[in-house]
Amino acid sequence: MFICRVVGDVVSTIKNEHLRGHKLLLVQPVDLDGVTAKGESMIAVDKVDAGPNDLVLVNREGGSARQLLNNAKIPVQAVIVGVIDDIDIPV
Repeated sequence: MFICRVVGDVVSTIKNEHLRGHKLLLVQPVDLDGVTAKGESMIAVDKVDAGPNDLVLVNREGGSARQLLNNAKIPVQAVIVGVIDDIDIPV
């Protein structure tokens, strides 16, 4: 799983039939500070109604993503599974 920041929406007038009804968001992996970009952006299916600039938890495992969406044929690799309110790291 990755901590990411929602950086945009993905709008598609034509998409795979298994993706119909699913919101797609562009997310950027970030460090634990929630700000510093880490790695490449990716498209993720939103299951938790995340919004712009939200800090989110992304599951990026194709098989697990398909299980979360209850569809073995859906062409997806990443799913937003939670909105992060705060990260507390003990010193």
